[in-house]
Amino acid sequence: MKKEIKSFFKNHPSLKIKTKELAKTLSIVDAYVYAELKHSLHSLVDEGFLEKQGKRFSLCKFGTDKLIGQLQLIGEGDYGFVVLKNSDVKTDIFIAGKNLSTAFHGDEVEVTIIAKKYGKNIEGQVINVVDRANKDFVGVLKKSGSFYFLIPDNKKIHRDIYISKKFLNNAKIGDKVVVSNIQWKSPELNPEGEVKEVLGRAGSYDAEIASIALEFGLSYKFPKEVIKSAESFNEEIPSSEINNRIDLRDKIVITIDPEDAKDFDDAVSIEELENGNLSLGIHIADVSHYVTENSPIYNEAINRSTSVYLVGKVIPMLPEKLSNIICSLVPGKDRLTYSVIVEINTDAKIINYKIEKSIINSKRRFTYDEVQKIIETGEGEFVSTIKKLFETSQKLRAKRIKKGSINFFSPEVVFKLDKNGKPIDIKIKQIRESHNLIEELMLLANQIVAGHIKLESSNKSAPFVYRVHDLPDKEKITEFSRFVKSLGYSFDTNAANKPRQFQHILEQVKGTEEEAVINEVAIRSMAKAVYSTNNIGHYGLAFKKYTHFTSPIRRFPDLVVHQLIYDFNNKREKNLSIEELEEICNHASMQERNAINAERLSVKLKQIEYLKGKVGNIFHGIVSGITNFGIFIELSENLAEGMIRFRDLEDDYYIFDEKNYSVTGKRTGRRIRLGDKVEVKLIYVDEEKREIDFLLLDN
Repeated sequence: MKKEIKSFFKNHPSLKIKTKELAKTLSIVDAYVYAELKHSLHSLVDEGFLEKQGKRFSLCKFGTDKLIGQLQLIGEGDYGFVVLKNSDVKTDIFIAGKNLSTAFHGDEVEVTIIAKKYGKNIEGQVINVVDRANKDFVGVLKKSGSFYFLIPDNKKIHRDIYISKKFLNNAKIGDKVVVSNIQWKSPELNPEGEVKEVLGRAGSYDAEIASIALEFGLSYKFPKEVIKSAESFNEEIPSSEINNRIDLRDKIVITIDPEDAKDFDDAVSIEELENGNLSLGIHIADVSHYVTENSPIYNEAINRSTSVYLVGKVIPMLPEKLSNIICSLVPGKDRLTYSVIVEINTDAKIINYKIEKSIINSKRRFTYDEVQKIIETGEGEFVSTIKKLFETSQKLRAKRIKKGSINFFSPEVVFKLDKNGKPIDIKIKQIRESHNLIEELMLLANQIVAGHIKLESSNKSAPFVYRVHDLPDKEKITEFSRFVKSLGYSFDTNAANKPRQFQHILEQVKGTEEEAVINEVAIRSMAKAVYSTNNIGHYGLAFKKYTHFTSPIRRFPDLVVHQLIYDFNNKREKNLSIEELEEICNHASMQERNAINAERLSVKLKQIEYLKGKVGNIFHGIVSGITNFGIFIELSENLAEGMIRFRDLEDDYYIFDEKNYSVTGKRTGRRIRLGDKVEVKLIYVDEEKREIDFLLLDN
C-alpha cells in the first residue's frame, strides 16, 4: 500500500487530497483496504514523506529533496544534527547515533528524512558523505592485542581509527600522531588510516600545542617558501620610501602592550596644537608595504587569517622575522606605519582627521602595568604624554557609553608556566585603566577608517571590509529576560534592539554576585561579530560603521583594509572585487572562530593539568550552567569549569527546570540556580576525556 501511495504522490507533487478523494482515485471500496490506506497515510506523515494540513495530505516539501548540510555531533558523538544549506527546510535534522553511517563530526553529508512528528525535531539518516571536513586526525597511538589504533583527541570523533602495522611510520605506542588517508567503508567497521606525522610523546608541550592547532584546522608550520621570503627582508628603509611618507620620527610616540608581547603593531602619540586642540596619533604597522598581494607570505596569511594565542605559545599569522622584527614597532628603530591623525577639541569632539602612510621611531615601550602606575602616581617617564592620552581616552569612553555602547565584563586567566610548559599558577587577569586607554584609541581609529571611504567616495557602494554585529536573536532575548527576572532584575525585550538596554542591566549588576554570570548569559544572547562587505553596523559598540584596521600583524582583514584605504586615497583601481572581498570576510570569520575555540581548549587543558594534583581539595565556585544531566561549576579562583553530575547528588532527586535555569530537589525543595555561589570538592580529573567533576558540599 505504501509503495502505491508514494508512487501516486511523486506523480502528483503539488496535489493536496483528502483520504476519501484518494480512495476514490485509487478505486478503493473495501472497508479493510480503506482502513489500511488511512493507516499508511499517517505512517508516511510520521516518516516525513507526506505532510498533513487539515484533512488534506500532500507530498512533504522536502520529501524528495536532496538535503545536504554539515553534521554537528553533540558530546562524544552519541547523536547530532545536520545544519542544512540552500534548503527550504528551516530546521536542523536530528541524526541518531545509529544513523550516522560513516560520517564524522563536521562532514558535509547528504541526508534523507525518516521521521517527522508534530512538535518534535525532523529526524533523518546520513546516506552519503559529500565531503570530509578533516583530512587529518590527531590523537594518541594505542595497541590492543595485535591491533594498533588512534584514540582521537577530539571527542566528537566518535570512532577509533585502526592503523595497520605497515602504516605506523615509526610511531610508538603513546605517541601523539597525525593520521591521514582515512578509509571508512562501512559503519559496521572502524575507519582505517595511516600515520602521517609523529608530533611527539603524548603530554609533551610541543605535541599538545600542535595537536590543538590541528584539531581546529589551523596551520602551525610555515611552508619553506614563506620562511625564505620573510628572511629576504631587512630593516633598512630606502630614502625614496621615507620621502613618500609623513615623517613623525621626531614626535613622542610610544607603545603600550602586555609584558610578554613580542609583536607591537600599534603606537600612539598626542600633542597640543596652537589653537588649544589636541593632535592624537594612532600609528599602525604598515604590513601591507612588505606583504604584497599574491606573494607567498600574503597567500599564507589569507589561509591563516589570524594569529592564535594558545597558553604559552603564539601561532603567528606572519613569520616571526616580520611579526617580531621588521613590522614590529620596537623602540629606537625607524618603522613604517599607517597613521590616523585626529584633531580633537577639549570635549573629545573630532574636528578633522587624516589617514596617511608615515614613518615613526618609538621613544619607549611601555607595559600596561607601567602605564597604570603612572596614571595612579602621576610620576614616571613621558608622564605628560600619558596623562593627556589617559584623559582623552576617558572622554572618548564616556561619549561612547553615553551613545549606548555595551561594555561586557568577561574575565580571563593568566598562567604561570615552568620551563617545560607545565602550569604552576593561575591568576585572573586584571583589566585596568591602562588597558581601557589603548582600547578607546583603537576603537576611535577603527571607526574613523570605517567611515572614511563611505564619507568621501562618490561611489556609495565602494567595496570595503566591515566588522559587523547584528541585532540579537529575539528568542535568545526572551530567554535572557526570563533569566534576569529570576534573579530579581527586569529587562525590556521590546527595547532590546537598542544596545543601551543591555548596558543598563550590566550597570545594575556591576559589583554584585551575579555580575559574571549575567554578563556571560548576555554575551551568549548576542549574535557573533563577523567580517562582511555589507555594512549593517555594530550593535554591541553602537557604531554605524566599524572595521578592523589596528592589528595587521595578527589579523588579515586589517591588512586588506590597509590596502583598500591606500587604493582609495591614491585613486588606484582596486585589485579585489566585492565577491573576492566577501570570500575573504567569510574565511576570516571562520578562522577567527577556529582560533577562539583553539584558545579556549588550550586554556581548558592547562586548567585540567593544573587541577590534576588537587583532587580532594575544596573550592568556591559559581553555577555557570544547568543541563538535564548535571550542573556546571566555574571555580572562582581560576575559572576552571567542571560538572556536578546528578548521579553524585545523593541527598535528593533533582528536577531540571530549563525555563528558569534551575534544578529543584523533589523531596527537600532545595533549589540551585544559575549564578548561585557554591562550595565544591574536586573528585575527578581526566586529561584524556577533558573532564573535571565536582561534588556539591552542603553549605
